[in-house]
Amino acid sequence: MLRCWPHRQGVVPGATCPVHGFSVALLTMRVWHRTVHPHRQCMDHQGWHGRGYLPHLDQPGLTQFVTFRLADAGQLAGARLPPQHEVEWQRMDDELDLGQGRCHLKDPRHADLVVEALRCFDGVRYRLRAWVVMPNHVHVLMDQVRGHPLGQVVGSWKSWAARNINADAGRAGRLWQPDYFDRFMRDEGDVARTVAYIHWNPVKAGLVDSANQWRWSSAWEGGG
Repeated sequence: MLRCWPHRQGVVPGATCPVHGFSVALLTMRVWHRTVHPHRQCMDHQGWHGRGYLPHLDQPGLTQFVTFRLADAGQLAGARLPPQHEVEWQRMDDELDLGQGRCHLKDPRHADLVVEALRCFDGVRYRLRAWVVMPNHVHVLMDQVRGHPLGQVVGSWKSWAARNINADAGRAGRLWQPDYFDRFMRDEGDVARTVAYIHWNPVKAGLVDSANQWRWSSAWEGGG
């Protein structure tokens, strides 16, 4: 039976799994395969940093727009301008919507696994505001929670989904492109525009006629 991330890794004692709905009070609090002392959690956030791919801002309390893509869905390294530049970002996202790569997430079972990964720690390590799983990429708008660095949150989504999708498909190898794109929200107007952008993405890509028809989206679940 497929099991969500808290049951593999551990959560804050007394928490309830958002997917399965039962208490996991006996599990030990762990973050990314290492025990975390409660008084050191806030030190894990890195502020502005990068790993040679993209710059990131990791800070508790921020509302972040995050995008990650499949390994064969174009290359972030091919950007002609920094990805934070609005024109370049729009170009890259438009190319994704053309269906680059094999689009493994077209398979409903695989898209469902990504949704499960996103929802599993919602309200514990982050708070979801909006999200959509597209055939070759994923958009998420989320509030960061102190003690749970953004890179570790995104890494856990990608790792769990990749392991289970590869097992289901009988494949091996890298599923996701390294790294991820993030942009923090400046104000509530920015939040509203980003929610609309996320929910409209399947319509813009020609997959459905209205946002709430796309099953793998917070719009379908009543988020917009």
